[in-house]
Amino acid sequence: MGNLVAIVGRPNVGKSTLFNRLTKSRRAIVSDEAGTTRDRQYGKCEWCGKEFSVVDTGGWVVNSDDIFEEEIRKQVMVATEEADLVLFLVDVTTGMTDLDEDVAQILRQTKLPVILVANKADNNIQVYDSYEFYKLGLGDPVCISSATGSGTGDLLDMVMEKLPNATAEELEEGIPRFAVVGRPNAGKSSIINAFIGEDRNIVTEIAGTTRDSIYTRYDKFGFDFYLVDTAGIRRKNKVTEDLEFYSVMRSIRSIENSDVCILMIDATRGIESQDMNIFQLIQKNQKSLVVVVNKWDLVEDKSQIVIKTFENAIRERMAPFVDFPIIFASALTKQRIFKVLEQAKQVYLNRTSQIGTTKLNEVMLPLIESTPPPSIKGKYIKIKYCSQVPNTQIPTFVFYANLPQYVKEPYKRFLENKIRENWPLTGTPINVFIRQK
Repeated sequence: MGNLVAIVGRPNVGKSTLFNRLTKSRRAIVSDEAGTTRDRQYGKCEWCGKEFSVVDTGGWVVNSDDIFEEEIRKQVMVATEEADLVLFLVDVTTGMTDLDEDVAQILRQTKLPVILVANKADNNIQVYDSYEFYKLGLGDPVCISSATGSGTGDLLDMVMEKLPNATAEELEEGIPRFAVVGRPNAGKSSIINAFIGEDRNIVTEIAGTTRDSIYTRYDKFGFDFYLVDTAGIRRKNKVTEDLEFYSVMRSIRSIENSDVCILMIDATRGIESQDMNIFQLIQKNQKSLVVVVNKWDLVEDKSQIVIKTFENAIRERMAPFVDFPIIFASALTKQRIFKVLEQAKQVYLNRTSQIGTTKLNEVMLPLIESTPPPSIKGKYIKIKYCSQVPNTQIPTFVFYANLPQYVKEPYKRFLENKIRENWPLTGTPINVFIRQK
């Protein structure tokens, strides 16, 4: 059960640079076209053997220069609602601004641990400049330089000290965990209510320590699973409903704590960038997927052509991962609600399935022989043997080759597609590795 750390602060104090340093990603950050994928706002950081998630709130506004104070305040509010710890970044070179004081005021009112980080302190003189930030009333400023990395180790030690200890919930092993995710108003609460029904046939509700992620054990009609229900369904905060950032912050926990994600898409609106952001979170965490096109009762034309077009549009946006079920449902009229559960259960079984080595080689080796990896610089690549690694989080296959370094991405995708054609792995991501034989 991971903890969530949010980086907040006004524009241009170095939030992205710190985020990259913590998550060790070096993606093109500096020039950011509007509408590029936002997956760089969320990543994992590991320190002293513990892992936590980091969210950079800065990347959620398209033109950071003319960003309204109001937007920043809202983001800070969402961050304090959803995170376990906040890193509040200020800039030593420009000193304190009114906006810094506004943010500090919100942070002083929260019960969360907050670490005040004075960035761009590249030399000792600038460390002295950091003293004016004591005025913010958030304790000692920790001086770092996220560009050179100085001070980040001490900062991480502090983060570790202040993060709450996430104790593992008492969940039974081997029972799938489903999370219903999607942007606001896609119908998440209605579908959950439709699942659970008024005669709430629930075995137990287990409240998690990390920010009330609540597991509802559901056991009827032959389905037995946990619904991962983060606080989102239980309390609605109207101030932030319109923020894209909000739906992502809300989804992170449920996605991280589940096996299968049921992604709700609003039939009346089609696929939007917010849906894509949530889909990218699901992919990044290697979770299995069932897509539900909700509010299907509101669509006038339900012909096969419309359904096909809709399906193709969804798969096109989500490529290269296209092997997942899409269900057209209505939480309101309860149309195909059980189909959703059936599929989620099936996808979970696919996720945990094991393919026998003999069978795998019988099917795959002839396919590889007829379509071998393209030779590179006159070197022929031979794949002699393959097997599935037991007990992995998602199905993981290893192909043993004489020159693994020459097998490129497209060929791995070819192997993945062939595995999918021959075994039911719908809805679940799989790993394909090429190793030295």
